Amino acid sequence: MNMGASKEAAYTSREVAIAKYAKALAHPARVAILSLLLKKQTCICGDIVDELPLSQSTVSQHLKELKEAGLIKGTIEGVSVCYCIDEKAWSKAQKLFQLFSETSIRSSKNSCC
Repeated sequence: MNMGASKEAAYTSREVAIAKYAKALAHPARVAILSLLLKKQTCICGDIVDELPLSQSTVSQHLKELKEAGLIKGTIEGVSVCYCIDEKAWSKAQKLFQLFSETSIRSSKNSCC
């Protein structure tokens, strides 16, 4: 994340991780890219631009954001870069969001509002 070390220390590692993944998912194009990679369940080389109504440079920027968040990984094969879901990170993100969701639901049942 792009916050100073002193501010980041005020949050738990789980909160920082959830925020990192949430930021990566905060754009519909990135959600579409992840959906495509999850649906294909294989590395994709170059096909991503053909699947989305976005330019190559825009897709590349979104791929960079997803890779920096650790949700996808890329390998260079010749002149193309192939991308796929980082299964370990994706599983971690799912578990973190599930825990966060369950905590929020339990807390809201005790709320007076």
